Amino acid sequence: MSNFTWFSRRGPSLREAQLTRRAALAEPAALGEQPLSVQRVVVLDLETSGLDMKRDQVLSIGAVVIENGAIDLGQQFERTLQRPDHKVSASVLIHELAPSTIAAGCEPVEALLDFMEFVGDSPLLAFHAGFDQRMLGRALKQSLGYRLRHPFLDAAELAPMLCPQANILRGGLDDWTAHFGLQVHQRHHASADALVTAELALILFSKARQQQLDSLHALAQRLAGWRRRQHAHSL
Repeated sequence: MSNFTWFSRRGPSLREAQLTRRAALAEPAALGEQPLSVQRVVVLDLETSGLDMKRDQVLSIGAVVIENGAIDLGQQFERTLQRPDHKVSASVLIHELAPSTIAAGCEPVEALLDFMEFVGDSPLLAFHAGFDQRMLGRALKQSLGYRLRHPFLDAAELAPMLCPQANILRGGLDDWTAHFGLQVHQRHHASADALVTAELALILFSKARQQQLDSLHALAQRLAGWRRRQHAHSL
């Protein structure tokens, strides 16, 4: 039997073992009503070749898990994706991923399967999550023929919603880490950024509980109303 199987004429070619792994990926769970103290959340950060969500590529994935009210350092993920066609650009000055590092990276299909197995059915959280969601979703579609349906929460929205007194409405990750006095060991490195985003998320979850928001479902509902008010104020 052939080692490769085409699942569509225009789709990627996957080995049978990879097709089996893709088929076994967990169905994403909806944002639940269980207390934040027991919720598993995967905190994600991507480094990419640029900011164009239609043309640029995911170069590395870093993630860490929040579970049982704490960061579980036993559940961390890091992969650099092999990109043979990657060209040196100004983004190298930011993420410092040298061409040799990218050339020695993991096959994208394997890296993305590893990551989605790591995620399981858990929701994802990122800072400026819309970008990470779009970039990850496109990478999964191109490499695996897989449609990303996991819910995302955006720490860049949760922070000003839960902490309006900080008066940081459209701040970046650096603004919020400085506000809360968090130590950032290495910015623009996927794993390090995921870790500091997880530390920020724990602070935000504590703020949420103080406001009687003790589930991801409750946070998402409050966030929907907050977005509507922000949109109305901008008109």
